[in-house]
Amino acid sequence: MNTANLDNTNPVIRHWPVALLRVFTGVFFAYNGFGKLSRGNFETGLERVVTSQLEHSFDFFRPLLESVVLPNKALFAIAVSWGELLIGIGLIVGLATRYASVAGAQMVASFWFMKGQHMLLGTNHDSVWLIIFITLAGFHGGRVAGLDAYLSGRFRFLA
Repeated sequence: MNTANLDNTNPVIRHWPVALLRVFTGVFFAYNGFGKLSRGNFETGLERVVTSQLEHSFDFFRPLLESVVLPNKALFAIAVSWGELLIGIGLIVGLATRYASVAGAQMVASFWFMKGQHMLLGTNHDSVWLIIFITLAGFHGGRVAGLDAYLSGRFRFLA
């Protein structure tokens, strides 16, 4: 078998696992963001979760939670809900994937810091999502079966 032909295959075929990971992550985040928006009253839930995690959160992150997040819980509830939805949509269609991945990484890192869990703890899903978002940003996940592949020539910020 000639391995030189394998290097010239369509990038969509060669990198399908990246596209699959991107779309799955996008569906997960869009679903959760839409759920928060459609149920309403996420502000109360956000306050309850942040308050319950204060004693567990990392020491460097606790002042931010106490002095910024909790007093502005309505703003943060909107930011988290819409952030999850927009990150998810961006990943599903592969549009501005690097930006969506960086935003997603920042979001899940904040969740992780709030929970204060060890990185390798079996229940720490946030560290897994962080690695996924870093992978999607590093592999330019939107260039595989996504809109970034078609629009990057026209819009340099997508390159």
